[in-house]
Amino acid sequence: MPHPRRPVLLLHPPVVKPCEPPAGIARIAGALRHYDIPCTTVDMNLEALLNLIGGSVIATDRWTQRATRSLSKNLDRIRKVSTYRNFDRYQRAVADVNRVLEMSVPSYDVQLSLANYQDRSLSPVRSSDLLRAAEHPGENPFFPYFQARLIDLVETSEPALVGISLNTLSQALTSFAMVGFLRRRFPEITVVLGGGLITSWMRRPGWTNPFLGLVDHLVAGPGESAVLTLAGADDRILTSFVPNYDFVSALSHPETPSPENASRIRVANTPAHHPSLITHHCNYLAPGFILPYSSASGCYWNQCAFCPERAEGNPYVPIPVEQAVNELDILVRRTRPVLLHMLDNAIRPELLTALSENPPGAPWYGFARVTRHLADMDFCKSLAHSGCAMLQLGIESGDQGVLDSEHKGIDLGVVSLALKNLKKAGIATYVYLLFGTPSETLQEARKTLEFTVRHAEEIGFLNLAIFNLPIYGHEAQELETRMHYDGDLSLYADFHHPRAWHRAMVRQFLDKEFRRHPAMASIIRRDPPIFTSNHAPFFAHLGR
Repeated sequence: MPHPRRPVLLLHPPVVKPCEPPAGIARIAGALRHYDIPCTTVDMNLEALLNLIGGSVIATDRWTQRATRSLSKNLDRIRKVSTYRNFDRYQRAVADVNRVLEMSVPSYDVQLSLANYQDRSLSPVRSSDLLRAAEHPGENPFFPYFQARLIDLVETSEPALVGISLNTLSQALTSFAMVGFLRRRFPEITVVLGGGLITSWMRRPGWTNPFLGLVDHLVAGPGESAVLTLAGADDRILTSFVPNYDFVSALSHPETPSPENASRIRVANTPAHHPSLITHHCNYLAPGFILPYSSASGCYWNQCAFCPERAEGNPYVPIPVEQAVNELDILVRRTRPVLLHMLDNAIRPELLTALSENPPGAPWYGFARVTRHLADMDFCKSLAHSGCAMLQLGIESGDQGVLDSEHKGIDLGVVSLALKNLKKAGIATYVYLLFGTPSETLQEARKTLEFTVRHAEEIGFLNLAIFNLPIYGHEAQELETRMHYDGDLSLYADFHHPRAWHRAMVRQFLDKEFRRHPAMASIIRRDPPIFTSNHAPFFAHLGR
């Protein structure tokens, strides 16, 4: 006998960069709507940020006064392609909008930006602090918004289940404040938490759930099957359902409101896979709709030392290449995006080849490993012809010994040729470097600087990071560790570097040597503030 199907409300909480729709809840919504289970999706991140900056701001300094007066114009500028042809104008618009957001929260304890939310008195890696956030939701700066919005959503869509997608630490405190409010106001509703951060917590060795009695269900990994079960899908559906397959073509990004109607907008419960019912909005802070797409979960390489994916045991589950190409063709034609964002940890070479032969019809970008494919000039040209505006490359180090020790599986000779080929083909590169790994010292770090300087003309953008040690990886057992953050939910540990290349020394090298080199300073200055790699493809594409 069929189970009763329960309406579902899926929420994407603040704060993350508000430049594109959240793919996680869209994917789950696609699975639900495919089986005619009523579903409402809301990007509360975008709504909350627009609501907050649209409120009253006490401007006591000239910058805030100017930014407040020009808020509407600056929001429009960030949403116009022409702004991305003038980096100074773009930089000022983003800084001014961010300034209004910063000053919209008078509390000294709260640090808020378009990309992050921190509270000096509460930590997202302490379960006791998350429970406190749930006990006192009114202390959260987004409370006036989400109180009214959640009441409206529940009364309108009458969900039996509310799912919250929690992927980053910057979303955690507000997510739990929302859970606390829902628990008090609507105790009959089932509350589910899932997403990348929940997955990482639950896959820690010795995990015990500190949120019993507050959250009904925690979901690790892809959430489609779990939410289908909780929503009352019958046994036939659950038997045949395979996570990560068949439902990407049902992608429907959440409705997104303008600032003036953020508290009133209602989201229709419509089948996402019906072409005529797919609509999109341009209220994200980008010059048009960005389409997020994932062709796989996990990482196809899965061999790097200290890799969280490997430590968590996340399997690699790809969508067949032909299916991915077909879905991209359908989605691009339906939504007409200005940019396609490939969300894979690394786009597998087979899919890169397929995209080069079957252009998706929109400029696109994403992470790729530096394989020998990119050492082929003709292949790079075909990628450019397919619309590839930028590739994100995790090169990590300019020392081959470090790369080998960390099992990166890349050769610096191939990296050098790939960077040159991509530059000639007109594809920008966003290069990621990692300092302070257990196999690195100052000598190897300087080799990375030398390598990067030699290829400065071929590198479009740089991301410099200091190594964090995942506490649950087996490699961590070989090092002397101590907690990096004071919290029972911390995912990283500090460690005694086996070659005495400690974090303070790494930071000093980056600040006093790497960033001050004229070639590096030039690259670093052109990184889009706050939005970084999410907006970089627009500058790369317009610069062709």
